[in-house]
Order: sequence, then C-alpha cells, then structure tokens
Amino acid sequence: MFVDQVKVFVKAGDGGNGLVAYRREKYVPLGGPAGGDGGNGGDVIFKVDEGLNTLMDFRYQRHFKAKRGENGMSKGQHGKNAEPLILPVPPGTLVRDEDSGELIADLTKQGQEAVIAKGGRGGRGNSRFATPRNPAPDFAENGEPGVERNLQIELKLIADVGLVGFPSVGKSTFISVVSAAKPKIADYHFTTLAPNLGVVETKDQRSFVLADLPGLIEGAHEGIGLGHQFLRHVERTRVIVHVIDMASTEGRDPYDDYVTINKELEEYNDDLPSRPQIIIANKMDIPEAEENLVVFKEKIPEGIEVFPISAITRDGLQDVLYAIADKLDEIPKIEKPVEDQTERVVYRFEESEKPFEITRDPDGAYVLYGEPIEKLFKMTDFNRDEAARRFARQMRAMGVDEALRKRGAKDGDVIRLLEYEFEFID
Repeated sequence: MFVDQVKVFVKAGDGGNGLVAYRREKYVPLGGPAGGDGGNGGDVIFKVDEGLNTLMDFRYQRHFKAKRGENGMSKGQHGKNAEPLILPVPPGTLVRDEDSGELIADLTKQGQEAVIAKGGRGGRGNSRFATPRNPAPDFAENGEPGVERNLQIELKLIADVGLVGFPSVGKSTFISVVSAAKPKIADYHFTTLAPNLGVVETKDQRSFVLADLPGLIEGAHEGIGLGHQFLRHVERTRVIVHVIDMASTEGRDPYDDYVTINKELEEYNDDLPSRPQIIIANKMDIPEAEENLVVFKEKIPEGIEVFPISAITRDGLQDVLYAIADKLDEIPKIEKPVEDQTERVVYRFEESEKPFEITRDPDGAYVLYGEPIEKLFKMTDFNRDEAARRFARQMRAMGVDEALRKRGAKDGDVIRLLEYEFEFID
C-alpha cells in the first residue's frame, strides 16, 4: 500500500530530575550538598533511509515518545542522557507542524537528519544551588519537559522524470516495458491507484528514475479524480513526459488532452509548465493515429518534441529514452558545496514571548498560562517547602503578583495554573 500523507504525534523525552543529597562520609565534616543533575531527555530525530519509498511505517503507529533522562545521583553524579529516538523516513519527506503550519524539515538525501522535537534538559541537583547565604539548599529541579508536537508528514517522490496524462493513455504500459516496474494494467480507468517508480537504463548506460503518476482528469487540482492526491509528486521531477493517446481510442481529441493536462499542472503549481516537457504520442499501431499526429503537430507550439511510439509493439521506445536522457543531461542536479554557498544573515525584530498571561474563569478564579511560567512550574518539586518558596520568589520576580493586583485579585482569591490551584495572599 502506498502511503504519502500521515499525521502523527511525537514527544521528546523529559529531562531527569535533579537530586537532593548530602555527603555523609566518615572524616568529611560539613560535607555539604552532593545531589547530581538529571540527564537530558532523548530527541526525536527523522533520518532519511533510501530503502523506503512510502510512509507505511507511520500508518499503524501514530504516537512516538523518546525516553526520559536518568535522575541525578548522590556524590554529584550526573544522570545518564537518554538516547535519541531515530525514525527512518523515505527521501522526499516534508515535515510540518500541524498546529502552526510551519515547515520543520525537507529531507531529501540519504542519511540526512533533522531534530523534530528537542528533549528536555536535566534538572539541576541541590549542589548547583549552594551559595554562601544558603550553603545547604534543600531543593532541586525537576527535569525540563520534552517538546510535544502534532506533525503532518508528506512524501513527494524524488524522481527524475514524471509521466502525466489522462487515464488509459498507456503510461503504465510504457513504464512496464522500459523498466522492471510491474504496475497493474487493465482496460478501464484508474487502474493505477498509487505512483509507480521504475529505474530506466538506456543502451548507452545512462539511467534515470521514472515515476508513473495516476491519471489526471479535468479539475484534478480541485480534488476531482485521483490527481489531487498525486500532483505533489510532479513537483520534484526535472522533466515531465506527457503521454497522449494519439489514436483517440476514447473519442477525446489529442490536442484537447494536451491543453487540459497542462492547465491542471499550471493550476496546481505555476512553476510546472516551465519544466522541460517531452510529448509521447502513444498507440501509433492503430491506423487513425497517423492522421491525428499530423493535425496535432500543427497545433502545438514550436520547439516541443513529439515522439511517436507504440508501447505494445515497442516501436520508437529507444528514441524517446535517449531524448529523455539527453534532456536530463542538460539540466543536471545542481548542488553547491557548502563552502561555496553565500550566507547572508538577516536580523529582524521578534517580539519576545510574554512570560505569562492572565484570564478569568466563569467562577471568578484567575488563570495563569504561558509556556515560560508553565515550564517553571513543571520543573519545581513542590514536595519540598524550600522549592515552593523559590517558585513563589520567581513568580514575584516575573511580575505575577503585581499583574494579579492590577487585575483586581484580593486575599483568598483562587489562582489556577495548569490543573493546580493556589490561594492569592496579598
């Protein structure tokens, strides 16, 4: 089964908790705090594996969670960092944040990696908070929560050449005779329900990857037929090969087919019509095809190559394969070495994230929310009084107390943060 669009949830590992501990060894007076830091949580990483050509692995497992870091240990020992969770994806994978629509990664090369969700850092042990004023702190940090993300993963096949055309014009037959691909072939529309990839080698030892894309029809860019599901795969191709039923076996005019398909490509992506295009006039073994070919050549713009073939009798195949290979040689993949790329840093003003926001619930309670204050809350161990007092001081420094007073908060009012409630004391 070909799967090229999935939605998944990923969560990086939380950091390990810091430890509250003290040195209690013989002959070591006033040993002091010795709690170690927690280990960092594991990242979620996507890595390209060219052995994959579908997102099938994500179809049945939609939730992925990396391991958390180990907690800190006594004698100042650091907890072990968690290993990253590496998920293999096929070349041509686009990863977007579903909630914001932001493009996170475009993975195209073998072995390419991208950190999709960053693991949380480990919490600091109590030895990290020792000061002359407080030489034996009785608190430590909890680990930082790992990043959570809802992702939309999309696959755009990476092929040199894309076959486009109406259903039943002979695309599947063509790819089956020029490569080892074995697509389904039958005498009805939409036999191809998923793109087929085939490696083609010409007699002069040049090779390229050919993608047979499911039949397009008028209105495909708006979701009619199957074209809307697979038009995205045309975007990666360097050459478009347009297969036309020149015998007009279904009563359609070949030139109208040519115009209609090009219009659909343009409606989907303005850049597609500018791609180099080769026209294959298929089914030339049928008598009516010769007359139609003469009329067709008179109508199309000059400079576009038309190659008459018969995929059934295999006439003309070598000529068109050489033409495709020649066209690909003219437009090689241009990849500038990293050291040759010019880098330009653009500085723009970005408003810093507010540490907190305040709203009110219908019952009159004040609600605090915002990523900075929520992260601070999660990293506080409220089982220890000293840690709770530190959190209160941090909130005061952030301006929470003053902001609540301005909103009208009075003694005894309920303050909510995540699922927890506090009492405001002025």
